[in-house]
Amino acid sequence: MISDRMSAAEYRAIEKADQPERPSEYRNKKTTVDGIKFDSKREAQFYSSLKQLERAGHVYEVELQKPYALTVNGQLVCTYKADFAFYDAIQKRNRVVDVKGVATKDFVIKKKLMRAVFGIGVEVVR
Repeated sequence: MISDRMSAAEYRAIEKADQPERPSEYRNKKTTVDGIKFDSKREAQFYSSLKQLERAGHVYEVELQKPYALTVNGQLVCTYKADFAFYDAIQKRNRVVDVKGVATKDFVIKKKLMRAVFGIGVEVVR
């Protein structure tokens, strides 16, 4: 027996397909490179540049979305996820980089906490 009814999931899928995609809050365009989905074109471009530097042997140990638990006096305040963390062989140091179009209040606080808790200066690429 064939039913004329559809499930709620089928209905939601049809409704979602009919509606245009809403632009992101900061007008970022999600971009995929090497099967990795980035929040913005700028972030994807930075990743591509970093991969070239890695192939040339200028950077090592590239990590994407590396989490840092920001704990003060034994209390977890929040977690910061760095867009990129890597070792720069040219500068001979570890670097933490965040690609930002707009520095939100949350980011500014987390950047200060990274300096206070770990002594790490987060570099902002615009």
